[in-house]
Amino acid sequence: MTPRWPGNRVCALFGVEHPIVQAGMVYNSGARLTAAAAEAGCLGLLGAGSLRPELLREKIRAVRALTARPFGVNLPLIYAHTGECLDVALAEGVRIFVTSAGSPRRIVGRLKSEGCISAHVVAHPDLARKCEEAGCDAVVCEGFEAGGHNGREELTTMVLVPQCVGAVRIPVIAAGGIATGAQLAAALALGAEGAQVGSRFAITQESSGHPDWKRAVVDAGPADTQLCLKPLMPVRLLRNRFRDEITALEATGASRDKLAELLGQGRARRGMLEGDLDEGELEVGQVAGLIDDVPTVAEVVARLLAGYDAAVARLAPPGGP
Repeated sequence: MTPRWPGNRVCALFGVEHPIVQAGMVYNSGARLTAAAAEAGCLGLLGAGSLRPELLREKIRAVRALTARPFGVNLPLIYAHTGECLDVALAEGVRIFVTSAGSPRRIVGRLKSEGCISAHVVAHPDLARKCEEAGCDAVVCEGFEAGGHNGREELTTMVLVPQCVGAVRIPVIAAGGIATGAQLAAALALGAEGAQVGSRFAITQESSGHPDWKRAVVDAGPADTQLCLKPLMPVRLLRNRFRDEITALEATGASRDKLAELLGQGRARRGMLEGDLDEGELEVGQVAGLIDDVPTVAEVVARLLAGYDAAVARLAPPGGP
């Protein structure tokens, strides 16, 4: 049988079986999800955005207790404790980092000196170029469809990925709007060498998100998400009372300060970890409309692979090559 991914640079770079990255999602990508993704042959990412240094140390050790396979840490660069979290992750032997929300130049030199693999999340081909120039080993090109924090330019995955592929020589990992095997095949057809999957992995049994939050995504319709808070930091949210308040305030032309006042602190924790479906921040991608159950990670990966094979078979010329 012909292997699915012959010569795939993403598989070789991360030492994984499949060119699938489980996104590092705040309050969802804990130790169980990260380890389960790794065990399924993907790159599991521990989401460090909500973790202080000592809790990150605890979570890294918890992943190691569950799997011996490669995994990494997703490290947003906007937080004051980022440097301390990086120190902890390096001390604990983490050697794969996917960074976001800032310039990778501030840490990529150190990562290279420590023998680490570095990828960075971007939403524009010019930023992909800058990542390559900075020394990143790969770039995650995330389209407008994605959940959580997003690019202001609103470039969709379908148009972003080929532009990034044309802009850089390093491997491109597509992200945003990928939840099925057919979408994985489409990403690779656009020239990406891997895909980062977020929302579909967030709504699994191993995700650390609250059960009520997962059920809200399962119940969501195809148009129930919206990109909000562009004057602050764009974020795609599932509709609830809090999001309705935000969009109403935005419609009045509210200032950054007014929006920040309504946002306050801890909204994401309230929504996704604690299950406050009215006042919490519910970050999920447009693929919410495709998610109708809460399977295990192993089941998600099996579906991705079967769906990929079926899509490739549909595209094969009659009678074979």
